[in-house]
Amino acid sequence: MRWILISLLFSFAYCAVAQTTPNNDQRMQWWREARLGMFIHFGLYAIPAGKWGDKTNYGEWIREEAHIPVKEYEKFQKEFDPVKFNADNIVKMAKDAGMKYVVITTKHHDGFCLFDSQYTNWDITNTPYKKDIMKQMAAACKKYGLKMCWYHSIMDWHEPDYLPRRTWEVKDRPVDGANFRRYVQHLRDQVTELLTNYGPIGVMWFDGEWEATWNAKDGKALYDLCRKLQPNVIVNNRVSVERGGNTEVTEAPLKQVGDFSTPEQFIPPTGLGNVDWETCMTMNDHWGYNAYDKDWKSSTTLIHNIIDIASKGGNYLLNIGPEASGEFPPEAIARLKAIGAYMKVNGDAIYDTKASVFEDLPWGRSTTRENGSTTTLFLHVFDWPTDGKLVVPSIGNTPDGAKLMATGAALNCQRVGSDIVIDVPENAPDKVSSTVVLTVEGAPIVYKTPKISSPSAILVSSLPVSLTGGNGQDIRYTTDGSDPTNTSTLYSGPITISDTTTIKAAAFHGDTKVTSTASQEFQKVTPQPAMDVNDLEAGLSCQEFQGDWAKMPDFATLTASKSFVATKLDFPMKGGVAEEHVGRHYTGYIDVPADEVYVFGLTSDDGSMLYIDGKPVVDNDGLHSSTLKTGSAPLAKGKHSITIDWYNATGGADLELKWGVAGQTLNMPKAEDMWHSK
Repeated sequence: MRWILISLLFSFAYCAVAQTTPNNDQRMQWWREARLGMFIHFGLYAIPAGKWGDKTNYGEWIREEAHIPVKEYEKFQKEFDPVKFNADNIVKMAKDAGMKYVVITTKHHDGFCLFDSQYTNWDITNTPYKKDIMKQMAAACKKYGLKMCWYHSIMDWHEPDYLPRRTWEVKDRPVDGANFRRYVQHLRDQVTELLTNYGPIGVMWFDGEWEATWNAKDGKALYDLCRKLQPNVIVNNRVSVERGGNTEVTEAPLKQVGDFSTPEQFIPPTGLGNVDWETCMTMNDHWGYNAYDKDWKSSTTLIHNIIDIASKGGNYLLNIGPEASGEFPPEAIARLKAIGAYMKVNGDAIYDTKASVFEDLPWGRSTTRENGSTTTLFLHVFDWPTDGKLVVPSIGNTPDGAKLMATGAALNCQRVGSDIVIDVPENAPDKVSSTVVLTVEGAPIVYKTPKISSPSAILVSSLPVSLTGGNGQDIRYTTDGSDPTNTSTLYSGPITISDTTTIKAAAFHGDTKVTSTASQEFQKVTPQPAMDVNDLEAGLSCQEFQGDWAKMPDFATLTASKSFVATKLDFPMKGGVAEEHVGRHYTGYIDVPADEVYVFGLTSDDGSMLYIDGKPVVDNDGLHSSTLKTGSAPLAKGKHSITIDWYNATGGADLELKWGVAGQTLNMPKAEDMWHSK
């Protein structure tokens, strides 16, 4: 709702720029229909082609990862001459591959601009090549009918006012005189150029927002600037700091600034619900060109990814890193041709479709298009049935007809119990994925196998268990390990168990079982005994360490920079900003009030670990933004040892622990819950 209000405010403030300000659905429509785009990472880093010294594993981060001094890196500008860069050829390759938009790096983290910027000499017009690549790309996209989109880095390793400095270069590139607020204006000036000088832009794709100097206020202001300059432009969630990690998605849609989420190098297992999202992914292992990287994903994998992502309601932004000459690697070109051949036949089953109505299909994926009184289910068959029968499971609709997309040939289909069975030919039209088009009457009615959920899989005294799903059908269950029948207990509310139990559940339409059976075992256990400890004082012992870690270090082998007693979990701050390259090791005891299973929720940015009685309970390790992980432990009444390890690499920081009896609300420990030895 707040974005609608903002849009209305802009429509009044900038009526001279645009007659109306489009709402979110209007702006997002083309993007939601597109499903497939091309990502291009191109810049000076293509010149070393991944090699520096005796290492060959670098890409667009080569300056940072190889610790190349800025003066040394600047020499690449005089060498950059991509005379074989051909925007027409690139955009046509994207179009022929079935892609609907192109996102290209206007500036990556090294700060070098591929466009003509009046705010810096660190751009392409001061290379032997001299020509503005963005101008060429914008013209080519207009010619071929694709949406032109810009990637632009918030982080900048070259601009003198950008902070923080890389830790390894401070001695050669001091921060004296640097003014981050002045850099923010520089960033806004360049974004203004990009959204003023090149015509309509589909997406502003920001990145590099995670360092501590950038904040939510700056992100919101930059988002607003983009919308002011081009009311139709779409802005990704990396414009601000609250977007979840690259390898997991934790952000709530109302918390997110920006129009869509950006999982990187992975496909969310079940999509992101009603949140617009786009997986960006490399064809091999690097974004920027690496001549030594031969780990190319197969065409089959890439095509399956396109289908998988569309079936979960997302877009696929597939990356290519051009060579220093401006040419695409031949391996990338071959894969684009294979994708294009597939999309030419099957594109209608990808574009302008919605997510699958099925939770799981044993033979492939499905996408959906509603047509008023009927619904089209595009069945993407990876594993062609050997018996000539394609089974569409647990669906309540009446079939209206089926056909092969590749040939248009009609296929016989009929209801068999709770399934629809389609007769298919012996051989698949396409070994990678063949599309069967099934039309059914009305909106989809899919019977969903119930889900068995509980705060824990173990219990000490009792435990609540809930059953969900069924999609409006009756859920029947058993607690003796037998398969449910139409006479089994009808689920009407949470089940309380007090002993080792196996629960099985299935959905029934009348007397007919219409789903598979869900099953889960719950184990009654003896709680871990409390410790006999005396001479305790309130609070936890805390040691603080300095270091640059990407995973949890063994603090026992390191020397602490300071030690103190902490009355609460916290992280170090300096000047109102979270300190970077720091870790903490909390130890002591937690006072457990009763014999029970306890759930612990540990939130951190970056990594954290929780141990109870020396056993790992929550593993929240790794570089990520604020992320919650949970774990459980059966504990007897009394004192139990607790250890919490945490570190922050760069950017924002967070550390919070909550706990409670399984099935009850989790709360932060009280002061009287935490103790340490005198």
